[in-house]
Amino acid sequence: MTQAGVRRGTLRAHVPGPWRPEEPHRPGEPRRPGEPLRPAEPSWPGTPLTPDSPFAPPPGQGPLFSPTRVWLDPHAGWKAALYERLLAQRIVLASGLLDDEAAARLSAQLLTLDAEGDQPIRLELQNLRAELPAALTVMGILEVLHVPVHGCVSGQITGPALGVLASCTRRTGYPNASFVLSEPRLEFGGTVTALTAREQQVTRMLDTLYFKLADVTGREVDEIREDARHGRSLTTAQAIGYGLIQAQETGPRPGQAGPR
Repeated sequence: MTQAGVRRGTLRAHVPGPWRPEEPHRPGEPRRPGEPLRPAEPSWPGTPLTPDSPFAPPPGQGPLFSPTRVWLDPHAGWKAALYERLLAQRIVLASGLLDDEAAARLSAQLLTLDAEGDQPIRLELQNLRAELPAALTVMGILEVLHVPVHGCVSGQITGPALGVLASCTRRTGYPNASFVLSEPRLEFGGTVTALTAREQQVTRMLDTLYFKLADVTGREVDEIREDARHGRSLTTAQAIGYGLIQAQETGPRPGQAGPR
C-alpha cells in the first residue's frame, strides 16, 4: 500500500568522464581516467590534496612541506666591520692557528698598511700558534716593511709563532700572557729520498727560526734549541728577562687619560 503524492527521488552522483588532451589541468581535482600523473603544483588557497593523489601525505600526517621562516641577522657582518675599524686605526689582529691561508691574509694586511702611511702598525698576537712555513712567511714580510711594527702578546703564544713576535720592531706582552718555546710537530710521508729531502728542508727552516730568536734574545742558538726541545714556558716577567719582549703592557694610571 502506497501513499499518494509521495515521489521517490533518485540521487545522482557526478562521475567525471575520461580525460581529453585538449582539456586544461585543474589543480585540486581528482585525476580522471587516462590523465597522466603530474608533479605537485601550487593549488588554490585552502584546496587540499585529494586522498588518492600520489603526492598526498599518508593518513594521519601533516603536509609534506612545512612553512619555513628565515630570520635575517642584522649583525651578521659585525666581525668584518670590526676588523675594518681596527685596520683604520692601523691595528692588525692575529689569533688562533696561523696556517698558509691566515699567513697570506695577515701579510696582505701588513703590506697594505705599510703602503698607506708612515705611522707604526700595532700587531695584536692573541693565543697564537703557527705552522712553521706560515710563520716564516710572515717573518719575511715583517723584515721588509718600511714602518715599525709593535707586536703585543695576549694569551699564550707557542712554537714558531714566537718567530713572528721576534720579527717585530717593538715587543711587549700583557700581564697574564705566557710564552712557550716548543718544537713544531710535522708529519710527512713518501720515499726514503723524499723523506731525507724533507727532513733537510725542515732543519733549515728550524735553523732560521732559532737564529732569529737567538738574535733578539742575545742567547746561543743551542740554548734556544734545547729550551724548545723541553717546551720551556715563560711568564711575561720571565720573557722580559729572557729577551723575547722588551716591556709589559700597562694601563693608564688613575686620573690619567689613556691614548686615543
